[in-house]
Amino acid sequence: MWISEKRNLNFLLKNLKRLQIQSLQNMKNCKTFLLASVVAVAGFSSCSQTAKIEGTLHDAPDSEVIVKLLDVNKYKVLDTLKTNQSGNYKYKLEVKAGQPEFVYLFYKDTKIASLLLQKGDKVNVSSDTLGSFSVTGSDETLKLMDVEKDEAEFNDKFLATAGRLADLTPDSDDAKALKKELSSQYVKYYRSRVKYILTNSHSLTSIPVLYQVVGNGIPVFGQNTDALHFRNICDSLKTVYPESKYVKALDLEAERRQQMLTLGSRISNAEQAGFPELELADVNGQKVKLSSVDSKVVMLYFWNSADAAQNMFNLEVMKHIYNDFHAKGLEIYAVSADTDKAAWASVVKGQKLPWINVCDGFGAASPAISLYNVASLPTVYFIVDGALTQTPKVKDEASLKAYLASVLK
Repeated sequence: MWISEKRNLNFLLKNLKRLQIQSLQNMKNCKTFLLASVVAVAGFSSCSQTAKIEGTLHDAPDSEVIVKLLDVNKYKVLDTLKTNQSGNYKYKLEVKAGQPEFVYLFYKDTKIASLLLQKGDKVNVSSDTLGSFSVTGSDETLKLMDVEKDEAEFNDKFLATAGRLADLTPDSDDAKALKKELSSQYVKYYRSRVKYILTNSHSLTSIPVLYQVVGNGIPVFGQNTDALHFRNICDSLKTVYPESKYVKALDLEAERRQQMLTLGSRISNAEQAGFPELELADVNGQKVKLSSVDSKVVMLYFWNSADAAQNMFNLEVMKHIYNDFHAKGLEIYAVSADTDKAAWASVVKGQKLPWINVCDGFGAASPAISLYNVASLPTVYFIVDGALTQTPKVKDEASLKAYLASVLK
């Protein structure tokens, strides 16, 4: 409502002091409000970096629930929770944005929940002490539960069929029929898993699918060409979760499998040599080609002179093997994954190793290591009559001697 300028001036003069006091109070209140708002926002931001679990373990009052985090390839215990008299428990863990976590709950040695938690998730878990459970509040967890359920059902069926097969005569018609059935079961499941990862290429639940095993450890994705699935899924996940430790680990595995695929391709397409060529310097600085070694059997031996156990292996096993079989047609081409060439040469000369010893000084980054897809040391390959063979099951001196005796008759 408008009033005259004179009345307005009198009003302002009369109430000037009160307005000044009120203004100061309003400023104070405003500062207090702003400060409280900042604190509240900071608190909310901090809290939003978590996921919350509320659960009930039925028929287990005053018990313990163990919370474990999947740390790439092993469990890490986060906490042990105490349930109340009703079996209820609560837990809150940090989950960073873009870095979901695989979390598992255990009652003693029994898994009672599998969770894939994202920042801000609030899940409710209901489980019993035998391992049956249900979860609400997380779509990714529901996917993970379906993945585990499908895997368990397939393995139960597959192992049951394999058990029936074990009781039959191998060449009987019934055995042949069961082998065909096992093959059919595997192919059907493999195709279903391929379909799953392709339709869920941006979900972290595809990672455990890629690592599933059949029976006693046979990988579902165990063919060399499955490297393509590992790479494609990894690249898709990197667009969504570039900082996830699970995606970074998958990236390394995809690279390893691609190297295996490349190695297999090189071996199958090699025209003159039946193996990838190496040309490295020996202790005298002279380069020695692997293809120049003219022996019926060449043991391609990857090792590291900085490892005391491998040095002892040279003295206690390798020298005996060499002395027993060298005259019969064995030569050893030993590639050392060392970065200190002087120290390597000192070990070779000190131990008086009589075979071909080479090293490029690049250690684990050596092209020879990646070319032959060496994942651990020591690693042994055999070139028999000029062709790289499938690595035999060599576990110790006895099995090594047995293999060499079989090919150096």
